[in-house]
Amino acid sequence: MPPSNAPKISIIVPVYNGGEKFRQCLSSLAKLNPAPLEIIIVADGGSDGSAPFAEKMGMRVLRLAGPSGPAKARNYGARRAQGDILYFLDADVTVEPAAIQKLLAAFQRDPALAAVMGSYDDAPGEANFLSQYRNLLHHYVHQTGHEEASTFWGACGAIRREIFLEMDGFDENYRQPCIEDVELGYRLKKAGYRIRLEKALRVKHLKRWEALSMLKTDFFQRALPWTELILRDRHMVNDLNLKPSSRISVLLSFGSLGSGIWGIWRPAAFVFAAVGIIILFALNAPLYRFFRQQRGFGFMLRVLPWHGLYFLSSGLAFIVGVMRFYTAKSSCRKR
Repeated sequence: MPPSNAPKISIIVPVYNGGEKFRQCLSSLAKLNPAPLEIIIVADGGSDGSAPFAEKMGMRVLRLAGPSGPAKARNYGARRAQGDILYFLDADVTVEPAAIQKLLAAFQRDPALAAVMGSYDDAPGEANFLSQYRNLLHHYVHQTGHEEASTFWGACGAIRREIFLEMDGFDENYRQPCIEDVELGYRLKKAGYRIRLEKALRVKHLKRWEALSMLKTDFFQRALPWTELILRDRHMVNDLNLKPSSRISVLLSFGSLGSGIWGIWRPAAFVFAAVGIIILFALNAPLYRFFRQQRGFGFMLRVLPWHGLYFLSSGLAFIVGVMRFYTAKSSCRKR
C-alpha cells in the first residue's frame, strides 16, 4: 500500500458511445490495486448506455451535452476532481492492476516531475493485421523514446492537478480526437515543466484499425495538425514520431517513389529508386527486426508497404499543413 502521505490520484475517462470496449476499460479499472481516490467518467453525449453502465459500477459520472471532444471532456472532469494527480485514460484501453502503484512510484522517485505518460503494450486487443501493426508501431516508438519526454499523451498520461489548472488544461478548440495532448505537452515544456515517459506504465489498446480509419487518422488528426503545431511554435523535437530517422525516411520514400515513376520513361531511374528503398530499409531495420521478433517474418514483410505509405502520407500532410498554416486554416480546431 502507498504511504498515507502519497499523492491522491483521480482517474478521468472521457467517453462517447464507448460500447463493449468501454465496459472492458471499466472492468480493468475496478481491479486496480491500490485503488485511486476516484474514477470520473465524463459522458460526452452518446446514446449507447455507457454512462448508466458506469454508474452501476459505482463510478462517478459527469455528463456533457456533447459530443464536444475529449479536450473539453477531460477539462470538465479535471476541474471537478479532488485528487493531487490527474490520470487521463482513453475509453478504449485497459490498465494493469498495478498501474496506480507504477504511477505513484514514478512521481515519488522524482518529485520535480510535472507529468508522466505511458505506452501501449505489445499485445493489442484486436487480432487483425492493421490493428496489430498500428499498435505495435506505437509501442515500439514509445519504448524506444527518450525517458525525458518532449510531449504528453492523453490515452495514458498523468499530471499534477495544480499544474494542469495553471496551464488551463487541454486546448478546447480541438473539437475532435486530435493532438490536444501533444499541444499541452508542448506548452508544459515551454513553461519549463518536466514530463517523463514511464516505459513500465502500459495499457492495452482495444481499438480495431481498418485501412480507411487508419489513413484518415494519420493524415487529418495527427500529421496535419501536428505540422501546424510545429509551425506555430517554431520548434521541431527530435523524439518519438519526429526523430531525425523518421524525417529522413519521409524524404527517402518520396525520392524512391518519384524515381520509380520517372523510371517508366527513363529506366535508369529505377536504380535510384532501388538504392533509396535499400537505405530506407536499413534506416528502419531495428523496427522491422522488432516486428519479426514479435509476429514473425511474414508479418514483417506485410508491414513494409504500409510503413512506406505511412511515411508518404506524413510527408504529404506536412506539405498540406504548411500551406494551410500560411493561409490561416486549421485541420482539427473549430473555426
